[in-house]
Amino acid sequence: MGAPRAEEEWAVLMRAAIAGDSGAYKRLLVSLTPALRGIARRDCARLGLDIGEAEDVVQETLLAIHLKRDTWDVGRPIGPWIMTIARNKLIDARRRRGAKEPLPIDDAFDLAAPEAADDGLDRQDVDRLLEELGDRQRDLVRFLSIDGHSVKEAAERHGMSEGAVRVALHRAIKTLAGLYRKGET
Repeated sequence: MGAPRAEEEWAVLMRAAIAGDSGAYKRLLVSLTPALRGIARRDCARLGLDIGEAEDVVQETLLAIHLKRDTWDVGRPIGPWIMTIARNKLIDARRRRGAKEPLPIDDAFDLAAPEAADDGLDRQDVDRLLEELGDRQRDLVRFLSIDGHSVKEAAERHGMSEGAVRVALHRAIKTLAGLYRKGET
């Protein structure tokens, strides 16, 4: 995913974050974002997705990393764990777009890594944080990021443009991140 040095840094930051260091967690997310953005842009283009989907994939990947951080085995490299999450979010984006054309087998193999099991605790965190959002933001996050619907479907449901849905989702995720940081301190 990233250079070995970057992955080592991410592992150190994630270990500190899991131990309760919210500053390390923030540094991890700031460091991961450009790498995830590059991967998302490349893979969206490769899979025929609109380049505008890349930022959605990045935001959803960061949210999933947050929700699944306790599933990372600290004794294993962090890069493959992060890539699995990013690939799953890319697959979700492709599905939401209703992509019907077959993927070349090499691409399907690259994107098919299984996601870690959910132990139910993450859902409680998500529900608690989502209750802090306004009704529309909460519904958009659930509809898009949790239920896996498309931006187009959300736009039709709420009578918004697709761009407005993306902006609202981005703001909701940013608000959730702020709420999380506030709760960690």
